Amino acid sequence: MSDPTRPVSSDPSLDHAGMTEGERRALEIVEAAETGGRKLFGWQAWLVTALAIVWCLFQMYAAQVGTLDPIILRATHLAFAFALAYLVFPFRKTSGKPQTRVPWLDWILGAVAVGSAVYLIVQYPAIANVQGGVLTSTDVWVGSAMVILLLLAAWRTIGIAMPIVAGVFMLYALTGPRGLIRGDLGPQLQLHAGQTWPQIVGQLFANTEGIFGTAIGVSAQIVFLFVLFGAIFDKLGAGEWFMNVAQGLLGGFRGGPAKASVVSSALNGIISGSSVSNVVTGGNITIGTMKRVGYSAEKAGAIEVASSSNGQLMPPVMGAAAFIMAQNLNIEYRSLILAAAIPAFLCYGALLVVTHIEALKLGLRGLPRSELPPVRRTLLSGWYYILPLGYLIGTLTINPEATPERVALNTIFLMIGMMFVQEAWRATRDGRGVGRGLADGGRMLLQAFEGGARSMIGIAIATAAAGIIVGIVTITGLGFGLADIVQSVSEAFRGLFAGLAGLIPGVDATAVAAFGAMLVVLFMAQIIALILGMGLPTTANYILMSALIVPIIARIAGLDTSNPAQMLPVHMFVFYFGIMADSTPPVALAAFAAAAISGGNPVQTGVQAFQYELRTALLAYMMFFNPSLLLIANNRLGGLPWSEAVPMILFAFIGLVAFSAATLRYLHRRTNLLQTLLLLVASIILIIPTGLIWNVAALALIAVVYFWQKAGSRNEPPGVVATA
Repeated sequence: MSDPTRPVSSDPSLDHAGMTEGERRALEIVEAAETGGRKLFGWQAWLVTALAIVWCLFQMYAAQVGTLDPIILRATHLAFAFALAYLVFPFRKTSGKPQTRVPWLDWILGAVAVGSAVYLIVQYPAIANVQGGVLTSTDVWVGSAMVILLLLAAWRTIGIAMPIVAGVFMLYALTGPRGLIRGDLGPQLQLHAGQTWPQIVGQLFANTEGIFGTAIGVSAQIVFLFVLFGAIFDKLGAGEWFMNVAQGLLGGFRGGPAKASVVSSALNGIISGSSVSNVVTGGNITIGTMKRVGYSAEKAGAIEVASSSNGQLMPPVMGAAAFIMAQNLNIEYRSLILAAAIPAFLCYGALLVVTHIEALKLGLRGLPRSELPPVRRTLLSGWYYILPLGYLIGTLTINPEATPERVALNTIFLMIGMMFVQEAWRATRDGRGVGRGLADGGRMLLQAFEGGARSMIGIAIATAAAGIIVGIVTITGLGFGLADIVQSVSEAFRGLFAGLAGLIPGVDATAVAAFGAMLVVLFMAQIIALILGMGLPTTANYILMSALIVPIIARIAGLDTSNPAQMLPVHMFVFYFGIMADSTPPVALAAFAAAAISGGNPVQTGVQAFQYELRTALLAYMMFFNPSLLLIANNRLGGLPWSEAVPMILFAFIGLVAFSAATLRYLHRRTNLLQTLLLLVASIILIIPTGLIWNVAALALIAVVYFWQKAGSRNEPPGVVATA
């Protein structure tokens, strides 16, 4: 077991010593996907480090002064991302020996990309104030270069899916289609007549409705600081401390290593928004211990994938998408994280139940106490890590005057001081002298800066590239046409459900038809989110879904789009399914990283993780049909009193337990078909607002199944081991 006081690197490329081959492969997946796959040396490596550090210092300065023009801040943010993207992300992800130098073509492309951002910084006052937003031919050429090079950078950093989707949208904007579309789905749809290329470039390049829109604005203003906070916090040693605390507390219970994986991933999710890096950070310990107690390679990897990907649900960071969501809803970030807390805890509570059920099915035990970190010594070795986290969460949730970026910046300053004090104390304890400790603290801080900046490259590029799609939707009115099509499909199913319900006496056919039609729309949104998520990171996925699908759902459901209490469940719905895409085969980077560590089959790992993630899917539907899970009542955020919230949360959790038992076909023992159906019925009753009588009836159904199985286990023939 690793030393609970030993700090771990926030940049995976900085420490490869002592790793197994599988862990090394998993680390390469993270590096290639999130921090850049090139292994540069000499002056090129120093240049990357310098750019990363300067980027961090600029973002901290911008947050400190708080007065930079939004376009200047966003363009500078993108310029740094451009420079690092072309330096550290190779165009071809080749296996084997990594690239150790930057090709001359990438120097040219990177320079032109950075130059286009610098051009906008210099020329934007003239474009906005002198030219009235009308672009000159030079502006169009520079803007065209930025759009093309942004798509190339996105291809390198987040994959080909985003450039393809953005390219299709731009082609649509250029060509129309013109005229009318006629069909059997509904009324005629009048589409736009097509835009000229200068018009498209003007929309994307020179205002805040395209590349430099809300998404990259949030990335530059808020997300960078929280990513840097996570990098410094992890470099300080908190990530490994969380892991060892979880192992010490839970490792000895039945299936304990899996439970420790869930809890440590939840704790790491508080500070990190990356499911893939969470898999590698925690999985190199938890996957091995899970296999030791009896989980298969695929199940061990799948548990780590499910727990790590759900880390993005944990407030206060929740990945970059949550900050953008708060901006889209025009609400305080504190309101969002308070609303999101209950579903996140329900999600992780249900995952703990899943791991326990799997342990029961396999008849597993925990690790011997002698092999686990001593709880008291581990807690004492890192208790001070709670201070910055407590300050961050406490200030965000209690102080309405505090802005997220200011709180994150203050927490960063606090942790920098802690880093130097910690290393000076350790050096003194080890007899190396205070000076050596301070030098170690400075080195760790620079490494954290580099790790944080490199982790931001993909987020900055993704938010900028997503702005292309949002800008095209705005200029073409595409969302209205899609809404008409989806509404036509919804109406067709509404009629079908009304006809079927009419065959059953005493059933309100209108209510059944409305509910069924809404389910069809949500299912379509779910499939789109999962498909997009196979090739897009969660942030980009959410931006696209919020621009295209959220307005459609709101229109069909008849929601007031100006009321955040009505719109938050819709945004959370698409956000949850965007997160699920990280573990959805065939393109599931988290599953491939976990399989590299476990030695299991990556596709089977992804399929198993998707089965575990079904409770996340159910939660998404629960939040939509029961907004009180988000503490929404009386049509406002935070309007649900705790006297009503507590029993509702309890019933929802029991419903998730019943659902998990049904999907895994196991409660006290393996369930038969009738028992599985009874558990499913009970779970559905408990997770939707049906009233106390129905909830009691659902609990009775669960009790029937449990005691039915208990009675059956007493009649098992000799030699069969009970697993209760």
